[in-house]
Amino acid sequence: MELFSNTFQSLENGLEYSNAKQKVISQNIANSDTPNYKAKDIDKTKSFKAELESSLESYRTDERHFTFKSEGSHASHIVAQKNVRYNNNGNSVDIDKEMTDLAANQIYYNAVNDRLSGKFQSLQNVIRGGK
Repeated sequence: MELFSNTFQSLENGLEYSNAKQKVISQNIANSDTPNYKAKDIDKTKSFKAELESSLESYRTDERHFTFKSEGSHASHIVAQKNVRYNNNGNSVDIDKEMTDLAANQIYYNAVNDRLSGKFQSLQNVIRGGK
């Protein structure tokens, strides 16, 4: 018998994805003026986010309904954007895109963190006997 459901593992994977995404975005912003630097991103098909989505269980009332399962791995895969150039010095960092990604990642992190906090609040409520 498992003490906790897979929810905690899924939420942990979500936080790990957000952490890895934050690091990649920070590196891109820090190197926005570095000549010949190629912007990096996390391969979404093999990321923590894909693993999080694949771990979600769904109840299907009909076999024609979509499932939430997708193939993923626990390792983050950072890929460089090749053959893209935004600046004359060969740099491929689009600072506006990076700032947008940073804001979206912050919203994602806050949502996962709030859900994790809610799970711990539920456990605390059970331990205290509903008081």
